[in-house]
Amino acid sequence: MNEQQQETEQTKPVLFPLGRVYVTRGIQALIDDHNLDVTPYIARHQTGDWGEVCTEDAAENQLSLERNYRILSAYSFPSDIDGQTYKLWIITEADRSVTTVLRPSEY
Repeated sequence: MNEQQQETEQTKPVLFPLGRVYVTRGIQALIDDHNLDVTPYIARHQTGDWGEVCTEDAAENQLSLERNYRILSAYSFPSDIDGQTYKLWIITEADRSVTTVLRPSEY
């Protein structure tokens, strides 16, 4: 994420609380081995940038904001270490008590 994108994310309003934030073992491995910083992805999630979800999931997220349902965002993370692109999901539970950052294979 470049500086301009970070500034834009910081100025967008927060749409919902995250509750406690957890990362799975798979995400922790990416943090440790690939210098992944999940903070910008969490900020995007919380401000309504759902990332790479399909149109139907984006519409579902909008409904979820109104009705307090679960919210799902999906992002890709390009690694400078091995040149691969990794995917991560962020899910905030319906009661907004917990947000989990995970790899799709961990769902």
